[in-house]
Amino acid sequence: MSVANILLMSLAEVFGDFKYKDFARVGGTGNLVAGSAGYIAVIYFLIKSLKQGNILYVNGMWDGASALIESVAAYLILGEKLNTPNQYIGLLFIIMGLFIVKSGGISR
Repeated sequence: MSVANILLMSLAEVFGDFKYKDFARVGGTGNLVAGSAGYIAVIYFLIKSLKQGNILYVNGMWDGASALIESVAAYLILGEKLNTPNQYIGLLFIIMGLFIVKSGGISR
């Protein structure tokens, strides 16, 4: 399983979430369709990843990468902020967790 699949799955999820947020705020069938397409892409990359890795590994890497990428994108693009320094420390733990899980190699 490549890290590229995890990255693409995470980016597809971020895209879908951003479009669903647009749909929730302003409506528009295009936002709903684009958000749904993002999640269809998530399923595609999830299946590709599961062909080579086990659920525990794939899900851990995906959850961590997705949380990190989406948090950074929401901060930079949408201007969203967290409420406390502890929440930012939590994001640092996510980064450390990704490195620790990845260091063990791909579990099959």
